[in-house]
Amino acid sequence: MFRPGRLASWSIALSALLVCAVVGSAALGPVRIDPLTVSRAILNLAGLGVHEVPATHQTIVADVRLPRILLAATVGFALAAAGTVMQGFFRNPLADPSIIGVSSGAAVGAVAAIAFPALVPIGSVHLPAFVGALVTAFLVYAIATEGGRTPVATLLLAGVAIQAFLGAVISFLVVHSGENLREAVVWMMGHLNRSTWGDVGFALPVTVGGVLVLGAYTREMNVLLLGEEDAHHLGVDVERTKLLLLALASVVTAAGVAVAGVVGFVGLVVPHVMRLIVGPDHRILLPTSALAGASFLVIADTAARVGAFGLPIVPVGIVTATVGAPFFLYLLTNREVHAL
Repeated sequence: MFRPGRLASWSIALSALLVCAVVGSAALGPVRIDPLTVSRAILNLAGLGVHEVPATHQTIVADVRLPRILLAATVGFALAAAGTVMQGFFRNPLADPSIIGVSSGAAVGAVAAIAFPALVPIGSVHLPAFVGALVTAFLVYAIATEGGRTPVATLLLAGVAIQAFLGAVISFLVVHSGENLREAVVWMMGHLNRSTWGDVGFALPVTVGGVLVLGAYTREMNVLLLGEEDAHHLGVDVERTKLLLLALASVVTAAGVAVAGVVGFVGLVVPHVMRLIVGPDHRILLPTSALAGASFLVIADTAARVGAFGLPIVPVGIVTATVGAPFFLYLLTNREVHAL
């Protein structure tokens, strides 16, 4: 039975964790700033009163650290929410947002813009990556759809085939990227370097809007777990719902990947762990996974940015893979993968 109080409790707890992660992250860096000063600087930026903060610290928090931190939270929120939807859609706890090639499509758009800037004279990789991700999702769906039906198994296989093809395209573009090779490789690793408020403004509205709409379909997600035939008998328009879920998850994923590159394991591990904790009901699982994903990526990017535990400063995708892969292997070897 769904209990709103349980959702509220988890949401409050995870929101508090996210606030602590944001403040703690903003306090860390080459210039250490105490959390109270960080909090005052954030309140000043939000227009919630005027608090005395040294001008240098205000600039560091508001213009340097906070855009990157909020972008990390946005991307983590997007990938974890999309991963939750994909795992429910495919009824497979090993599914993630890139399973139908969205990340590969974004990589093609971004690497093409980096390697051949004259062909994509936009001045930013965000839009080419976003468009590449959506075109790939549409292509996979079109290939898998026949006679008005889209079998999940066919969709999965089409996604695998398109990913393989796009992998070859990406390799070709990287080989011919010349002096832009390093930038292309770093983008594919997943990074949040040089994040700006413009990046946040690009990703945040799409992510929040997409997840809010997905939240309206959590009942249908729950029913689809019973199987498509049972869902049809229970009054769900299966094909329409599948198209909407796939489209929305792809848009949310595209928004995250476009600004941060290919950040792995967030959309795989976070929804799986939250499902073990809160259960499979998407009315609770979707919002809690999104909030947990936001906190996870903020913490991971902080480690990547400050070189935690004596490690060198690296792209955040390396940190998420380093943490996510062993942890997921631990789940596989020490307890059963949670059945959907």
